[in-house]
Amino acid sequence: MKTFAVVTALTLLPLSALPAAAAPGIDWKPCATEYAPTLECASLPVSGGFSLALAKLPATDPARRVGSLLTNPGGPGGAGVTVLKYGGRGLALDKPEMAEARQRFDVIGFDPRGVGKSTPAIACAPELHDPALSRFPRSRADYDKLIAHNRASGNECLERTGPALSSVDTWRAADDIEAIRVALGEPQVNWLGVSYGSELGAVYAEKYPKRVRTMVLDGAIDHSRPTRLAILDEAIATESALKDFAKWCTTSSDCVLRGKDVLATYDALMRTPGGVPSKQLGRNVTAEELAAGIYGGLIIPAFWPDVAKGIEAATAGKPDADALVPYSQLDPSYGAYRSIGCHDFGSPFTSYPDMRAMQGLVKALAPHSWRYSEFWDITSGCAGWPVPSAYLPRPQKVSGAAPILVVGGEHDPATPLVWAKGLARNIENSTLLIDAGYGHTGLLNSACVRTEEVKYLVSGVTPAPGTVCR
Repeated sequence: MKTFAVVTALTLLPLSALPAAAAPGIDWKPCATEYAPTLECASLPVSGGFSLALAKLPATDPARRVGSLLTNPGGPGGAGVTVLKYGGRGLALDKPEMAEARQRFDVIGFDPRGVGKSTPAIACAPELHDPALSRFPRSRADYDKLIAHNRASGNECLERTGPALSSVDTWRAADDIEAIRVALGEPQVNWLGVSYGSELGAVYAEKYPKRVRTMVLDGAIDHSRPTRLAILDEAIATESALKDFAKWCTTSSDCVLRGKDVLATYDALMRTPGGVPSKQLGRNVTAEELAAGIYGGLIIPAFWPDVAKGIEAATAGKPDADALVPYSQLDPSYGAYRSIGCHDFGSPFTSYPDMRAMQGLVKALAPHSWRYSEFWDITSGCAGWPVPSAYLPRPQKVSGAAPILVVGGEHDPATPLVWAKGLARNIENSTLLIDAGYGHTGLLNSACVRTEEVKYLVSGVTPAPGTVCR
């Protein structure tokens, strides 16, 4: 079956030079930046009263152009237009392995409904993240405070955003990809989605399988996996990443903590009474925030030297937590992250005893890093959220699409390999490419993965089954 599928794909895929298709629904205008001098921008009305912000980096070799490559940089809440304004560095487009993708595709970035410059955009109050409120309540009273805060925050988001907040789920967002394809005048979609972008792409393939030419789902999310299990998967993966970082510190000259017991140093930092001062914030950074800030660096090994410096500074005689501030939770985009996450994953917690039991499991599986993982951040933040979830996890099956490439990492702290394996099982005729390296997504961390992804995007032929990038 695999051989037949590859031959069929080779027969159907346009491998010769194609002219740029007419784009009847998009009025592109120059919007050059320092990093992207050829960038073009536009907007596109879609269903539900939304207007999407779009950006395009035209193919640098138009005579050999294959088509348009739609991209999503993750999230939920990631703004694809912003990524292209910086030349696509957030999608590794500056790496040499991606050169042929730039040559042969118009790279399209877009801000999904409710995100970034799309309108109406999700708007929440800065108090959505309250450092005084623990995501690990120790009593029924603390739990009730968390629920009340989440409910009030969600109502504030609803008041600021309007009724559109009820329709920013990924199931509806996938229809917007189809609207973009139609407006571009492309017969099929080429897709490069990382992290949350793998979920959005998989939903599109489920709804519009015949419109897929090629699709890379890197840092894969398995939406059929029960939320409780996903919480535990990610807790294990985050703990493993922290231990990988500690091991790296024992031998790397780039680690200023070399010679120290890194895990013990980390634990001591987490136990700092009252948190650690930050000049940037003008207040102390809490243990849960410190864990989130460190996690933000663990997902990219190139950042590990800076993580080590941040831990050193935060544990110095005059401690300074500026390098470990959890910017993801303080950025305005956190409102979109929470709102879409509550649609797509919600909260499984039914009571304080239920949540306390899950806390116990998380702490047992991640004795060092338990204070932060993305799924705990989402699910604890969605407990009491007033907007009903529109796309909770459920069985997923993709059939009838061209061969799709799923990519998972053995040491990915954000999207564990078990999710990629599950997603690959859900997609008929897919291929799983495994990244044996470290960090979140192969695209951002592995030259081998980038090479395989570009070869597939151009030819439509997936790597041989069992391929591992080392």
